[in-house]
Amino acid sequence: MRGTLIVLEGTDGSGKATQARLLLQGLKARGISCREIDFPRYGNPFAEPANLYLHGALGGKPGDVNACAASVMFAVDRFASYKEDWGEFYESGGVVVANRYTTSNAVHQASKLPDGERRDFLDWLFDLEYRRLGLPRPDLVLYLDMPTEAASRLMRRREAETHTAADIHEQDGDYLRRCRACAGEIARAQGWAVVNCAAGGVPRMPEDIHREALSIVLDRLSR
Repeated sequence: MRGTLIVLEGTDGSGKATQARLLLQGLKARGISCREIDFPRYGNPFAEPANLYLHGALGGKPGDVNACAASVMFAVDRFASYKEDWGEFYESGGVVVANRYTTSNAVHQASKLPDGERRDFLDWLFDLEYRRLGLPRPDLVLYLDMPTEAASRLMRRREAETHTAADIHEQDGDYLRRCRACAGEIARAQGWAVVNCAAGGVPRMPEDIHREALSIVLDRLSR
């Protein structure tokens, strides 16, 4: 019995990890069998190509690696994770909450391309991951829409608190703005549920965002 795959998507700094954690807590509190997955899986050998790309080993800017090459790196990690980790749980009917998924390749890599090439890229990407690699399609994608400037402030605060360095995506403000614009187009075209995470440029409280996200998810699970 196939399970349910819920994806939390958004540009860097939009609060995906926090919302994934809160969503998991909300579902478990209601007796729903669920678990979280998170990409890329830093520390796993199948994620190392993506890690090297993100930390500048293949070029200091996102555009130094083309959209298809970068997508394959992340796709390999996803395929391995499904086989190694969560596939059996999903196939037995469990609810899986994903912090990033194929949708992240769509947002981050399509933004590297001219408008006229994005549709062909997305067709190629979804065919690669969902048909050729056999990964499950999401049943619901929640897109957390955070203004780029607000997201950047949140990322800088996170880096200071955790003593971590930004990756090549997070360092490039122009790239992040393109990603957000591209994500809005894809969300409309793919029917993603959009959660606005700021009011007047000011981030909403995580608990407030969570209540909206949980309501959307529970509605989907009740069908």
